[in-house]
Amino acid sequence: MAEILRFFNWTYVSTVASEGDYGETGIEAFEQEARMRNICIATSEKVGRSNAKKSYEAVIRQLLQKPNAHVAVLFLRSDDARELIAAAARLNTSFIWVASDGWGAQESIVKGNEITAEGAITLELAANPIPEFNRYFLSLDPVKNHRNPWFRDFWEQRFQCSLGVGGLGFGGTPLPPCDKNLSMDQRYFEPESKIMFVVNAVYAMARALHNMQRSLCLNTTKLCDSMKALDGRRLYRDYILNVSFTAPFSPPGSETVVKFDSQGDGMGRYNIFSYQRSGERYGYVPVGEWAESLSLNSDLIRWPKEVAPTSQCSDPCERNEMKKMQAGEYCCWICTACEPHEYLADEFTCSPCAAGQWPTDDLTSCYDLPEDYIMWEDAWAIGPITIACVGFVCTGLVVWVFVRHNNTPLVKASGRELCYILLSGVFMSYAMTFLFLAKPSPAICALRRLGLGTSFAVCYSALLTKTNRIARIFNGVKDGAGAVRPRFISPSSQVFICLSLISVQLVMVSVWLLLEVPGTRRFTLPERRQTVILKCNVRDSSMLLSLGYDVLLVILCTVYAFKTRKCPENFNEAKFIGFTMYTTCIIWLAFLPIFYVTSSDYRVQTTTMCISVSLSGFVVLGCMFAPKVHIIMFQPQKNVTSHRLNLNRFSVSGAATTYASHASVSAHFVPTVCNGREIVDSTTSSL
Repeated sequence: MAEILRFFNWTYVSTVASEGDYGETGIEAFEQEARMRNICIATSEKVGRSNAKKSYEAVIRQLLQKPNAHVAVLFLRSDDARELIAAAARLNTSFIWVASDGWGAQESIVKGNEITAEGAITLELAANPIPEFNRYFLSLDPVKNHRNPWFRDFWEQRFQCSLGVGGLGFGGTPLPPCDKNLSMDQRYFEPESKIMFVVNAVYAMARALHNMQRSLCLNTTKLCDSMKALDGRRLYRDYILNVSFTAPFSPPGSETVVKFDSQGDGMGRYNIFSYQRSGERYGYVPVGEWAESLSLNSDLIRWPKEVAPTSQCSDPCERNEMKKMQAGEYCCWICTACEPHEYLADEFTCSPCAAGQWPTDDLTSCYDLPEDYIMWEDAWAIGPITIACVGFVCTGLVVWVFVRHNNTPLVKASGRELCYILLSGVFMSYAMTFLFLAKPSPAICALRRLGLGTSFAVCYSALLTKTNRIARIFNGVKDGAGAVRPRFISPSSQVFICLSLISVQLVMVSVWLLLEVPGTRRFTLPERRQTVILKCNVRDSSMLLSLGYDVLLVILCTVYAFKTRKCPENFNEAKFIGFTMYTTCIIWLAFLPIFYVTSSDYRVQTTTMCISVSLSGFVVLGCMFAPKVHIIMFQPQKNVTSHRLNLNRFSVSGAATTYASHASVSAHFVPTVCNGREIVDSTTSSL
């Protein structure tokens, strides 16, 4: 019965048993088997012989209290089964009945209540008729049968007659004498279906005694003292339990083996019937059998509603849901949906996938998400790359012009060494675009950290050195004819100062690389479930903090550019540096909030970063070098030298001059100017 429930996945059922040994022990054994198969009992009811009609209806009402238990398992005697089906018919309700052999295939149980019993699955012991016993029984004579002392009573009760004097019937009324010619025939004989098991039991005992005699009485075919001394426990344990033989009187092709299990029970063999409607008639249809295992043909079963019924405490969970069991139950649960990034480790547990993974369609495991990063052919990359390539070309042209006219007054007056350092920083800023668009890897991530801050540090260290030099020169000139030549304004000194400022950034980045080892990380965003984003394992806050030193350089450059805004009227180096720094500040002030706001979309954030860095390079090229290139290429007449020794007013149309000797600390300092309106190297003795 438990196997039938598992076959149909009926995990939540009610039980009804008859009071007494048959029903109570039977339903207890069933419940034990049901628990082994994770089948829950919704309610267990009992009916007794003294129960009135109302009591059977009360049992049906108790079953109805569990509406999800559509199956009722019955271990009832035939009369109790009949009354229970009748009570269900009166209450106009029905269940899918799974009944023991107490119901079997008896028509009397369902007569008049066929509709209520429809769909029932019943069991009956698989027994074969024994024609030999029938012939023997029909040939018995009540007078001559001395082997069975109860046969006379059976005869009198069956034919309601007396074989002797003083025979009494029901109610104490005297019975008429039996006709001497009366005999047993088919009209009065209905053989019991379980006769086969009585025959098998007799044969089992006979074989056990035979085996015991052969074992204990070696030299005789009769009983011996050893058999007489043997107790019943040993007879049962050593001989009866070890009996195994083919059942006698079995029809050809249906031979069964008679044997016992370790508990002393015979091997069960049952026929399984489905009570169903066929046309206008109801009847029991064989649908399977049990012989140590279940064999069931569900295609032969016709259910009342044409589909197999369900009997479960809770509905099955959806594909993406886990079972949350209710306290004390293993058949009742609440379905809880898993999170989108979780898979079902088992039916009771949702487990998250590892970083960079996503659940499979059937939620049984996780798979690695494809890595997503900006490709070179993406629209997000084409724009920044185009801008950077234009920057490379412009930077290359400026370098070419400066190298080609390296010894002209204007190039020399511009501070060639710092200009080349500044141009290298601009070149690095354009190169950063390609690093930020490349596929992240530990090497690329390390170069990003090193290159971003360093490229800015190279640019603004050179500009800071330049503006500081200008400020110190003109501050000294303001003191009049007695001005002393400022210290550290030679090209070598300027390069040393610039490289020292750059080295600070390099040291800071090196420490950062040691504290936070460069590498990659993979993560998903809620709106991007089909890919994993590959990024460097650096926080946005750390990236911006690494630019803190560059921000300091920008601020100092801007301050010096502002302080030198009132240099002599014809001197425009400070003016161009001022334009450069003001524009740079505007770009950075716009870039920082954009960088944070776009952190949720790495494509926008990366593109913004690349364009902002490139724009910083274009600002330097446009404001610092474009005027110089214009004079060199299109106004060469201004690229000549002249000098003026007017200390009160700089007419920046003068030529190169020579500084006074350093032998005396009171030597006069005269800045040298050029028609290109740029201050020249003050340590140059002549041009």
